[in-house]
Amino acid sequence: MLIFKREPALWLALIAITVKVVSAFAIEVTDEQQTWINAAAAALVGLILAVVAHDGIGAAVLGAVQAVLALAAGFGLHWSAEQQAVVLAFATAIVGMFDRTQVTAPVPAAASRPSRPVSSL
Repeated sequence: MLIFKREPALWLALIAITVKVVSAFAIEVTDEQQTWINAAAAALVGLILAVVAHDGIGAAVLGAVQAVLALAAGFGLHWSAEQQAVVLAFATAIVGMFDRTQVTAPVPAAASRPSRPVSSL
């Protein structure tokens, strides 16, 4: 994975050019669809970089999910805004559950409990 860490812009350029070549000679892809493909590729490369760097993985995952949904919509996925929001909410919940396993509280659980009952006034 070192190659992704060193040259992300080069990989994105290669993807963009590959999309143009495939569009010119094999599959008809509109300019708008090319834009969606390149945006999704950028989000996925960002996700790969976040995983490799061990930094900001949750945000990168959500960005990649959002980009893939946009790409799917660009290619004709007919989901309502509500359906897309449900998928993004589900992805957010999964990322949140993963993040919870990766974070250590700065104070132990026992230290955060009051030592004596708090009386009501």
